Amino acid sequence: MQDIIDRFLSYVCIDTQSDPNSKTTPSTEKQWHLANELVYELKQIGMQDVSIDNNAYIMATLPSNLDKKVPTIGFISHFDTTPDFSGSDIKPQIIRDYDGGDIVLNVEQKIVLSPFYFEDLLQYKGQTLITTDGTTLLGADDKAGIAEIITAMEYLINHPEIKHGDIRVGFTPDEEIGRGAHKFDVEKFGAEWAYTMDGSQIGELEYENFNAAGAKVTISGISVHPGYAKGKMINAVSIANEFMSILPPEETPQNTSGREGFFHIHSMKGEIESAEFELIIRDHDKKQFENRKKLLHDIVEKMNKDYGDCVSMDLNDQYYNMREKVEPVFHIVEIAKEAMEKVGIEPTIKPIRGGTDGSQLSYMGLPCPNIFAGGHNFHGKYEYVPVESMQKAVEVIVKICELVGEKEF
Repeated sequence: MQDIIDRFLSYVCIDTQSDPNSKTTPSTEKQWHLANELVYELKQIGMQDVSIDNNAYIMATLPSNLDKKVPTIGFISHFDTTPDFSGSDIKPQIIRDYDGGDIVLNVEQKIVLSPFYFEDLLQYKGQTLITTDGTTLLGADDKAGIAEIITAMEYLINHPEIKHGDIRVGFTPDEEIGRGAHKFDVEKFGAEWAYTMDGSQIGELEYENFNAAGAKVTISGISVHPGYAKGKMINAVSIANEFMSILPPEETPQNTSGREGFFHIHSMKGEIESAEFELIIRDHDKKQFENRKKLLHDIVEKMNKDYGDCVSMDLNDQYYNMREKVEPVFHIVEIAKEAMEKVGIEPTIKPIRGGTDGSQLSYMGLPCPNIFAGGHNFHGKYEYVPVESMQKAVEVIVKICELVGEKEF
C-alpha cells in the first residue's frame, strides 16, 4: 500500500494542468516535467523500448515471457489535469481507517467532504483515502491510472512466474482538453487492443461513451440610445438569451443520467453590440446526436430570419461513441470482466457520460475500453481516491495480462 501511495503522491505534486487555448502539444510546458519523470521511472523499473516523442507521448514495452505468440495488448493513461480547477500546489491528505463520517478538508474555509452529500464515501469505510486540502483538485484523473499501470508493470517484472505476452504502455498529454489521442501513433504502439485506466469508482468497465460536439455562437448587435431605440437597436445579449431559451430546459447535465444526452452551455459573455456563448452537445445515440446538431442550425436560421443575419455558429464534432468499434471485438471486454471477477471485483458495465482517449483511439484502429482508476469527484476540490481501489486496479491489470497469456487466439 505505501508503495502505491508514495508513487501516486510523487505524481500529483507536479502541476500538469492543460490549456485549451494553447496551440502547442503538450498545451503547457509544465506537462513535460512529469513526462520526463515518467520516462526515467519506466527505465528504472526495467521496461524496454522506452520512448518520448516531441509532443510528450510516452511509450514502453514489457516483453513477452511466453514460448507462444499471443496478441500484444496495451494500457494507457493521461498525465494532464483539467483546466476547470486549480492543479497547482496540491497538498494531499491521507485519511487512514476512514470512519464513515465527515472529512474536514479545510478548517479555515470550512470545506467538508461529507457522505451526506457524497454517498459513495460510505463504500470505503475502514479504508485509506487520499483527499485534497479543499483548495485544489487532487489529480487522480488520471495520475491514479499512471500509478496503477507502472505498479502493475513493476510487479510483473519482479514476478516472472506470471506468464504474459508483449505489453505496451502509453501515457499522453492533453486528454482533458480533448486532444489526448490526436498525435498518438497507433502504428508505433503496435497493440491489437488496449485499455485506458481512466474510469472512476472500483468495478467500472466501460465500452460506450458520448458522441460529442462543441459549438461557439456569436451574435452581432447594434447599440442605440435606449430612449430612441425602437426599431433600431439589436440587443445581442437579448438574442443570445432567446437562443438559449429555445434549447430544451430538461436536457441539461444536471437533469440527465445514463444514456440521456444533453446541451451544456459552459461559458458566455456579452453586451449590446456583441455576445457569444459556448456549448457542448452530448448523446450516446448517433441519430439523436445528429438531431441535436440540426436543432442548433435551425435556431441559427430562425434568429437570422428574425433579426437580420446577426448570428453565426462554429460547430465541430469532437469524438464518437467507441461502442461501434469495440463490439466487433467484444472479447476484449469479456477479458477485462473476467479479470475483475477473478480478483474479487463485481464489474459495473455502464456507458461513460463523457469521453476518454479510448474513444478516439478506437476510431484510429486501437479498440480501447475503459477500466476504473478508483477516484471520485474528479475536476474539483472534493476529489478523492481510496488506496484499496488503486491496489485492486493493479491486480486487474496483472490479471488481464495473465489471462491474455493463457488464452488461445
